[in-house]
Amino acid sequence: MAIKTTRALLVLGAFVAGLVLCFGTVMLVTGQTNSPIRPAAAAIGGPFHLTDQNGRPVSDEDFRGKPFLVFFGYTHCPDVCPTTLFDVSEVMRRLGPDADKTAALFITVDPERDTPASLKDYLGSFDPHLRGITGTPDAVAAVAKEYRVYYKKVPTENGDYSMDHTAIVYLMDKNGHFVAPFSLRRTPEASADDLRRYL
Repeated sequence: MAIKTTRALLVLGAFVAGLVLCFGTVMLVTGQTNSPIRPAAAAIGGPFHLTDQNGRPVSDEDFRGKPFLVFFGYTHCPDVCPTTLFDVSEVMRRLGPDADKTAALFITVDPERDTPASLKDYLGSFDPHLRGITGTPDAVAAVAKEYRVYYKKVPTENGDYSMDHTAIVYLMDKNGHFVAPFSLRRTPEASADDLRRYL
């Protein structure tokens, strides 16, 4: 009898422990906790020292005090990158004067071809608040790792290459902490209103 009772208590204890663990995981993932620990913020983003489309040094510190968007891509991208940059440009335009209180970064995953000059030429088709960022292959790889960005060179039939890459727009807060993926699957007005909440 005592053995059966012990087994029942062990099963019950394991069940309760499982419930507590499951509940705690859900609370952390959904952000419904008052804990100062922010695992998502710590996991994405970090310091960087690169070069912008004007050949000037740029670092994460330059954006402290303002929320900003980050998108990784490359100028030879046939569809996703120009579409995303167009959508981000529309958001910047809808922000009006508030666009000066935020920033939008286009960080290349193809530093071999995307020099400051080529980025400057490419971004001439988009909103002037977009800032092109490049650097040495090692420096770009380091910032991509900070943002958990995947990218890979893919040879094409004509001896050229394209780049597979993560196509997420990251929303970072005034302290450079990751907030969430920034959705562009809504009207530019709705996206602008969302970004304006972090000013």
